Amino acid sequence: MRIGLAGVGRIGAFHAETLRDLPDVDEVVVADLDADAARAVAEKLEVGCAASPAELLASGLDGFVIATATPGHAPLLRMGLEAGVPTFCEKPVAATLEETLGLARLVSTSATPVHVGFQRRFDRGYRGAREAVATGRLGFVHSIRAQTHDQAPPHVAYIPTSGGLFRDCSIHDFDIIRFVTGREVASVYATGANKGAEFFSAAGDVDTAAAVLTLDDDTLVSLSATRYNGAGHDVRMEVLGSEGTVGVGYDDSLALTSAEPGATYPSGPRHWSFMERFLPAYRAELTAFAAVARGTLSSPCTVEDALQAFRVAEACELSRHENRPVSLDEIPGL
Repeated sequence: MRIGLAGVGRIGAFHAETLRDLPDVDEVVVADLDADAARAVAEKLEVGCAASPAELLASGLDGFVIATATPGHAPLLRMGLEAGVPTFCEKPVAATLEETLGLARLVSTSATPVHVGFQRRFDRGYRGAREAVATGRLGFVHSIRAQTHDQAPPHVAYIPTSGGLFRDCSIHDFDIIRFVTGREVASVYATGANKGAEFFSAAGDVDTAAAVLTLDDDTLVSLSATRYNGAGHDVRMEVLGSEGTVGVGYDDSLALTSAEPGATYPSGPRHWSFMERFLPAYRAELTAFAAVARGTLSSPCTVEDALQAFRVAEACELSRHENRPVSLDEIPGL
């Protein structure tokens, strides 16, 4: 197969290397609006290079991977659909709810598959939690605790274009909660605060946030996110049921120090970025996309899935701004 990739930043370059090493991929070709950056990555990885994303799509592809900055996702996804090329798109598929709705409607009328990059769906821990729920091993699930804590903030220039902490960071939790439980979010109550750099407030964002979600079967979810977790990158989930509890992210890399005398767990080493934490999951999701491109697998994460996660993020932002519970019925959907 011949796979094209648009966007050669950190995640794009990593995806290009992963695709290059997949046994079913014969050729990888990269492109970027910064042609010099694309050539540099192509030379380093010994893969092909196109002058632009448009030229890349016109060159004849079996699969198209979008790893540009967020503003490029929706236009390139539309181009991929128009070309009829199976497409993988990093989250979010668009920067706004309105544009995400438009893409979901467009995809619903197309036979071209789209796979959205929510990599936690391929993490072994989250898949184990999903299996525990689906088999009934936990009894009835009554509570979930989920968190995404970054070790350090991104660059100041990123924040005004990020969409905010709920849309940029917690959206992974919103998606994986749906994936693990098989349920939809019915309502949210969210808040946020700033105790770090001023540039968060200047952009109308927060550096720390929390929310309580009520699922459509009355399961309660407590969720937290922060840009400041100096102990390390910390992504976890606990699923609590009437017959048992499982935890995701509880291994020796856990970014936590026990206050109990004599405790030696966790022993480390810790993860310091999402790339470290989810390295195997990123590889697994692109292996799955290769199967989608071949036509042997349906999309494991659709644009409609991305829309539902985005709707929860929108509800949390509305709740934070208006300091009230928000029903998902208030947020437009298909």
